[in-house]
Amino acid sequence: MVEEQDKRKKENNRFLAKVAIVGVVAGLLGGGVAYGGLTAANLNSNSTSSSSSTSSVNSGDTGSVTTSTSGTTKVNKSTTTNGTMTSAYKKVQNAVVSVLNYKYTSGSSSSSDLYSIFGYGDSDSDSSSGSSSSSKKSLTLYSEGSGVIYTTSNGKGYIVTNNHVISGAAKVKVILASGKTIAAKVVGKDSTSDLAVLSIDSKYVTQTASFGDSSSLQSGQTVIAVGSPEGSEYASTVTQGIVSSPSRTITYNSNQMTVIQTDAAINSGNSGGPLVNSDGQVIGINSMKLSSSTSGDSVEGMGFAIPSNEVVTIVNQLVKKGKITRPQLGIKVADISELNSYYKKQLGISTSLKKGLYVASVTSGSAAAKAGIKKGDVITAADGKTVSDVATLHSILYSHNVGDKVKITVTRNGKSQTFTVTLEASK
Repeated sequence: MVEEQDKRKKENNRFLAKVAIVGVVAGLLGGGVAYGGLTAANLNSNSTSSSSSTSSVNSGDTGSVTTSTSGTTKVNKSTTTNGTMTSAYKKVQNAVVSVLNYKYTSGSSSSSDLYSIFGYGDSDSDSSSGSSSSSKKSLTLYSEGSGVIYTTSNGKGYIVTNNHVISGAAKVKVILASGKTIAAKVVGKDSTSDLAVLSIDSKYVTQTASFGDSSSLQSGQTVIAVGSPEGSEYASTVTQGIVSSPSRTITYNSNQMTVIQTDAAINSGNSGGPLVNSDGQVIGINSMKLSSSTSGDSVEGMGFAIPSNEVVTIVNQLVKKGKITRPQLGIKVADISELNSYYKKQLGISTSLKKGLYVASVTSGSAAAKAGIKKGDVITAADGKTVSDVATLHSILYSHNVGDKVKITVTRNGKSQTFTVTLEASK
């Protein structure tokens, strides 16, 4: 009995963690990566077998035994790359870059020189007083991440990365696949979606990556993550895994996100790099990993990427306007497909409802509150389109402007009702 109660308490805590702390807004909601300890990532490699011109082979039902003269083992050069993701990697390898975030630091000249010796400083420096040589303000390498070049236009190459990779930067540089370091300009950034767009001179671009359709992803699909885990020293590192969940709703920094969950190794420095399918298409931008649970248990193989369909919507707006203005409803929601029958019963959700968003709370005075949406409603449609998850609702809302009217259909007490909501700007 005690074990059952403890189990229900733990499940309840997990449910509460899934309820958003934000009003639902259009577009993906933000996130980041916690910089952690060094973890070496292994490149995919082809296995080799040994043979000899003087060997004899005894075949069995489960394999073979090779016999050779002592000291004459050789590499079998007939090994192929069938079954690997090498071809997919080649379609993006020269489009992936390391992103360097430089910030100003103040200190004595000896301190700055020490940083420079080990490659952490920048040659640019200013005297903080204009006359004192003992105190300088210098550009220091603050953090490193990854990015991917996705297009060129009007003499510029555009790179998508995470906002947290370039957050607070006084200067941004990128290291190309060739190893060349060049200056980059911040075109636009958005902390809510954790995305940013950089530009470089297009003369440096030798390859661009293309975006795939993240809505077509399936659990179990093979993917690779490409980037610079722990910094540019490990640039172009490739890790392989599967899509653990194509659409996982999580809460991070009080923001609700719908992300791709993968077990491909994602570490500090991978942030902003691409998650790539077997066709060599970018289907996500790697953003974060879960390293421990709320109870402190160590967690392995839980990385998250921003879906490519969300990325394309955001980067296009950033290139055009430099920022994102989002309409919002002003509610907290939970995806009912992630709730078991026990919690559905506790929340009064009909077991016949398989998809939709449970309204956990409504902000007083918000657009949803003014329209009549209440806590306990289950949103099933918006603009006449079925709402199966948070990402779907985000996409529908983001197709509108602040001030537009949107019809939101909910199930309340077993009956369907439709409300007209006048969208307001997010705050």
